[in-house]
Amino acid sequence: MKAIRIYQNGGPEVLKFEDAPMPAPGPKEALVRIAAIGVNFVEVYHRIGLYKVALPFTPGTEASGVVEGVGAEVTEVQVGDHVAYALALGAYAEYSLVPAFKLVKLPDALAFEDGAAAMVQGMTAHYLAHSTYPLKAGETCLVHAAAGGVGLLLVQMAKRLGARVLGTVSTEEKARLARNAGADEIIFYTKQDFETEVKRLTSGRGVQVVYDSVGQTTYEKSLNCLAPRGLLALFGQSSGAVPPIDPLVLSAKGSVYLTRAALANYTATREELLWRANEVLRWIASGELKLRIHHVFALEQAADAHRLLESRKTSGKLLLKP
Repeated sequence: MKAIRIYQNGGPEVLKFEDAPMPAPGPKEALVRIAAIGVNFVEVYHRIGLYKVALPFTPGTEASGVVEGVGAEVTEVQVGDHVAYALALGAYAEYSLVPAFKLVKLPDALAFEDGAAAMVQGMTAHYLAHSTYPLKAGETCLVHAAAGGVGLLLVQMAKRLGARVLGTVSTEEKARLARNAGADEIIFYTKQDFETEVKRLTSGRGVQVVYDSVGQTTYEKSLNCLAPRGLLALFGQSSGAVPPIDPLVLSAKGSVYLTRAALANYTATREELLWRANEVLRWIASGELKLRIHHVFALEQAADAHRLLESRKTSGKLLLKP
């Protein structure tokens, strides 16, 4: 089979497209013939070594496909099932071994591309809006990168819950996408100070929650945007890591809260995984939640996909197809 392999940390050029041995499922594992692969910032962090993975390895943590074989003790799926998964390394390949408990069956109405595009970003938006800070009708949230893959889904979920959504974007095209997703107010962070705009749009009160995947360049002003006892939910760091914060700063800004959330901690059990994934997939299949796929690359073009992702010029999801 063909796969992408990484032998050393570095730029997109370290992604090597080559032959790899066909894996065989062990106990509690399933062999999935990959149909579509999600491209995520976590794979950039793996590639550059920010998140450590033993070398060499096949990157990729999200995909959809067909179960081709199962090992002993597998009860969650059977051969022939159409499935999707997240948080299992090795997706940039034609076949991948996946712990069976991570696999979720796709609704009949859902294409493989939708399944691969939905798992990481859809479940991330779900846990942010329903668990990290469960939004309530009438509350106001600030969504950074509102036209990104998570952002567009998070805006839709926030509106579904009855919240008012302020979204930051960089271009008119991204503003159009965010508005179409339901954003009530658009802030152009490239030419407006988003802290000033949030204060203006909330009559100085601030927002109940900021959902921030940008990190280093936004976190300080994000804290300043919070109403007293509001929450800053950091869930990414596309601009770099956030430095250490003195807890007294949180007190001075209104006894605000800070969390650094991660999908793994919100899908820690099979039951929670199925709850989040099945709600997201059902909403997509019914048309209640709209996915945006920005571009689909061939598997051998993984380096080009990473370059585009890191350019921060995308709106929606990038996919690879074997």
